[in-house]
Amino acid sequence: MRLSAEPQSILRIGPRLWLVLLMVQLSNMLFGMTITIANVVLPEIRGTMSASQDEISWAITLNLVATAVATPLTAWVAGRIGKRALMVGTLTGFSVCSLFCGLSSSLDSLILYRIGQGIFGAPIMPLGQAIVLAMFPRHLQPTAIVLWGVGAVFGPVLGPIIGAYMADVYSWRAAFFVIVPAGLLATVCAWFALANDQDKRTVQFDWIGFLALSVSIIAAQLILDRGEKLGWLDSMEITLLAFLGVIAFWVFVTHCLTAERPFLDPRLLLDRNFALGTIIAFVMGTLTFTSLVLFPTLLHDLRGYPDRAIGIILASRGVGNWAAFLFVIPMARLIPRISLGLGLLLQAAAGYAIAQFDINMNDFDVAWTNFLLGFGQSIAFTPMTILAFTTLSKDKLTEGSAVFTLMRNFGSSLFISIAVMVTLRSTSGNYAAMTEFASAFASQTLTPLPSPWSTSTQTGLASLSDEIKRQASMIGYINAFYLMAWTAAAAAPLAFFMRNPTR
Repeated sequence: MRLSAEPQSILRIGPRLWLVLLMVQLSNMLFGMTITIANVVLPEIRGTMSASQDEISWAITLNLVATAVATPLTAWVAGRIGKRALMVGTLTGFSVCSLFCGLSSSLDSLILYRIGQGIFGAPIMPLGQAIVLAMFPRHLQPTAIVLWGVGAVFGPVLGPIIGAYMADVYSWRAAFFVIVPAGLLATVCAWFALANDQDKRTVQFDWIGFLALSVSIIAAQLILDRGEKLGWLDSMEITLLAFLGVIAFWVFVTHCLTAERPFLDPRLLLDRNFALGTIIAFVMGTLTFTSLVLFPTLLHDLRGYPDRAIGIILASRGVGNWAAFLFVIPMARLIPRISLGLGLLLQAAAGYAIAQFDINMNDFDVAWTNFLLGFGQSIAFTPMTILAFTTLSKDKLTEGSAVFTLMRNFGSSLFISIAVMVTLRSTSGNYAAMTEFASAFASQTLTPLPSPWSTSTQTGLASLSDEIKRQASMIGYINAFYLMAWTAAAAAPLAFFMRNPTR
């Protein structure tokens, strides 16, 4: 699909390439928005649907799981019907599911349409990335990937801002409705930008490997989502899911190693850059959305922030993204490994700083740490993509992009579930430990408390219990952010084992 004339500067590209960039930026932004737009309105949805924190988190995690499972189909479907038909179809279905999310009347229907968003949205990023890499000459690819990444980076940031504003002015349903017109605009851009696409070919697809991997991913996600509530292996459901997941993963691995044309070509992982890049993409997925899921409920439930204020504060992450774009292009060209490692370390530092918060954190604390998270994410994102694909052959780009995006989305869904589990488990454990010392029978061992928390009255004990639960919840959030920080720090050294791209 690459044009015959190769422009020497990104500013000299033709109208069609500019339309391609607009299309991939807009579609990436919309996809990223839908993942996070629900985060900031989760408290309002939770109240409307009468759902618990772990139940409402399914609207996030199952969306990401659906995306992860459907992503590997991208190369096969694109080969069968062409990139143009796939991009137009996926953007149309994505917009329709967004409309029905806003019309949902129950948690079950909301989750169903969120899964639909994930399935239809799955090809957007890998297909857009493959189109950019195929159509732009190699010397313009770093700049083109940065521009492609604008949407991927800003979508998750704009989601909470727009979602909070629409929920505050109208209702949480409007946060989903606002996606529809932009989705239709992206569909029109795709129709014209890819008008000359004739790249159709018969692609063999390994359904056994795909289904085995899908079952193992879904089983792992359900175990993490429901394990804490059901008592882990004390539950027959969790035991069966664990058994099914292990068997499915064993089938997937053995089939990939023995099949003539497996679902995941093991030779992809023989490319050192791609193998390490895929691991780092998994970690980057864990870092991208976890804080955006945790912060809205933290600020709303523990600090009483309204939705609009939460969106405005979290906008500092977008400012960090913008600031990073001043440096990321020359850094990705000259020192890509250092840029990637630095970006991961900055995110680790931000996570560690957040873990030092207490219940009295202020707006500036939240703002500057989110700024640092956004800055580190943007500094790492472009060199991660360039390094991972620089040594991969052109005929493997679409397949590699699908695997790359699958791992990033699976990392997001998996780590969100782990973070919520750590938060809930730490909250319940610390609440139980602290309430042992706060009762009418233990009043002699306590330092005198203010009268609203008097242990000699039922009202005082209830108020004290509420405050202990707030403090225990804060400890839970702190532990989740510690986990995020150490995960980022552990991945940073991998950047220096990758090969620099050839110039």
